[in-house]
Amino acid sequence: MKASSATPLTGAKTAPRASALVWLALFGIAFGWVEAMVVVYLRQLYYPDGFSFPLEMLPAREGLLEVAREAATLVMLLAVARLGARRGWGRFGLFAVAFGVWDLVYYAGLYVAIGWPASLCEWDVLFLIPGVWTGPVWSPCLIAVALIGAGSVLYWRGERSLISPVRWFHVVGATVSLALLLGAFLNNQRLVISGGVPTRFPLAPYAAGTLVGLWCVTDLLLRRRTC
Repeated sequence: MKASSATPLTGAKTAPRASALVWLALFGIAFGWVEAMVVVYLRQLYYPDGFSFPLEMLPAREGLLEVAREAATLVMLLAVARLGARRGWGRFGLFAVAFGVWDLVYYAGLYVAIGWPASLCEWDVLFLIPGVWTGPVWSPCLIAVALIGAGSVLYWRGERSLISPVRWFHVVGATVSLALLLGAFLNNQRLVISGGVPTRFPLAPYAAGTLVGLWCVTDLLLRRRTC
């Protein structure tokens, strides 16, 4: 009996598929709309006079439920990315695409449903893990656009094993990037929790973190494989 020349890790079976990106984008669109509608209902329930700073924090029980919901959101995005690709970089790329589309559609959905945000400079609570992230709407949207672009290329090249092995400076760069971005988004956490109104977003660490992250991805994509 002649063995098949195609294996689970070689040949056409691991070629990147445009359909995977399309379906991940459709998932992100649908999921972003669902997320937006959940927030519409939460705001009607807890902020009937309108969502604005100073922020009235959710009760402890509801706050924990919201953290759990956000954690479940990440699991869902990871799960669809895992199912859509066969290789690590391909899966990471699909996760980035799904996350970016989800985030952009989330804000688009809020605008369609309730006319918020009135501008990209509106402040928002962005995330609750591991703390209260705040920032103007444009700050997560720019990162979402970068995730979609970088993720698409990472998926396409990652499924073909065309990405260079990760070097130590990539790990350091990614760690620095995440630390700078996390610091920027958590910068106003104490102020918001204590009832203050955030007015200044730390642009320097945000810009530095974004640029370092983009450099890491670009270097990986442009560096030739040596093995």
